Amino acid sequence: MQITKTEYNPALLEQWRNKLITEHDIERLLNEYVMQFNGVIKIKNQREHFENYLRGLMSDLARKSVEPIALAITGEQGVRALQQFMTRSTVDDEEIMSEYQKRIAESISSDNGMLSVDGSDNPKKGNDSAGVGRQYCGRLGKVENCQAGVYTAYAGSNGYGIVDRELYFQKKWFSSEYDDLREKCGVPNDKEFKTKNEIALSQIENVVAKNLFNIKWIGCDSAFGCDHNFLDSLPENIPYFAAVKNNENIFLSPKSDKPMKINSLSDNDNFPWKRTLITVGSKGAVYADVKIIRCVSCRSVRDILTPNIDVWVYIRKYENGDTKYFISNASADIPELELHEAATLRWPIEQCFWECKSNLGMGHFEGRSYNGWLRHNLFVMIAHFFTTSLRLELKKQEFR
Repeated sequence: MQITKTEYNPALLEQWRNKLITEHDIERLLNEYVMQFNGVIKIKNQREHFENYLRGLMSDLARKSVEPIALAITGEQGVRALQQFMTRSTVDDEEIMSEYQKRIAESISSDNGMLSVDGSDNPKKGNDSAGVGRQYCGRLGKVENCQAGVYTAYAGSNGYGIVDRELYFQKKWFSSEYDDLREKCGVPNDKEFKTKNEIALSQIENVVAKNLFNIKWIGCDSAFGCDHNFLDSLPENIPYFAAVKNNENIFLSPKSDKPMKINSLSDNDNFPWKRTLITVGSKGAVYADVKIIRCVSCRSVRDILTPNIDVWVYIRKYENGDTKYFISNASADIPELELHEAATLRWPIEQCFWECKSNLGMGHFEGRSYNGWLRHNLFVMIAHFFTTSLRLELKKQEFR
């Protein structure tokens, strides 16, 4: 399947193309990549729509929603067909997701891999799109009309990528007042309210159950890490490395009479800061001051905070003064180097969001349907993995 009009985003081309890989190579690799999904997208015109959409997401279009993509690649006559494909096509998204997860696992699964969950929100005008409502929008840092997504990503020494997504619906969406709107947006009748943390837990359980990835860690930001029920529900055989807020309660030891706020350890001279090389990036070495302290986590029993299990408190202070707090239930004898590594692996999911929003139109979907939101985000994930595949191809060629 060949489409002559290929206008890749120049910014992406600049990242990918060098003396080792040409635009012709990129075209060839994309054709090979798309063909990997032929087994789950069996109908010819559906495969064409799928490839067109991926090309549109990787183009230099200002808006990467259905209409601009169709107009740029197939012309005005293709707009309605692509709209129908994105919202009502019979193509099986679960089969595509399974194939995608299998492919990305084969490429980036690594011994030190971390499965991370996080939320990503996008402002949305109007009130008729699936899941839209006034709620906290992380992108804006305030309550605003938006759609809120929950995502799971995998990261390790071989690369990173998003491996699942779900749209969050506020509880009001399941009231009788929203019956007509749910139907218009194609929300399944059997869909029930779940908190973001319940959605994240379900995604983790599903990915772990498939046993495609080597998962050494489970990571999360403080919205999940401060939810003790969430932490206690994670798979017992995989340690977590969870960000928490600076007012998280911990016990310094099992014999402590009272809990203390985790940020009080920052100023406690009994636990000195240790200057640590975190990583070496494109701009050089990145250092941070770190404290690693063996403590005891808290749980509330009849509104009384009581000691729970031994945990590692990991505190990292960056050169700009920002301080981040983490708790991990990793074993007592784990090498410090592995905790440093876990702290670093917490951030690739943010890199995924940045790359997908900046280059691949993650937040550009303008349709109203639930299925369309899911499909758009799935295709963004697949397009993003193609960029990862190019990086891997470059690495292979560099060592030939």
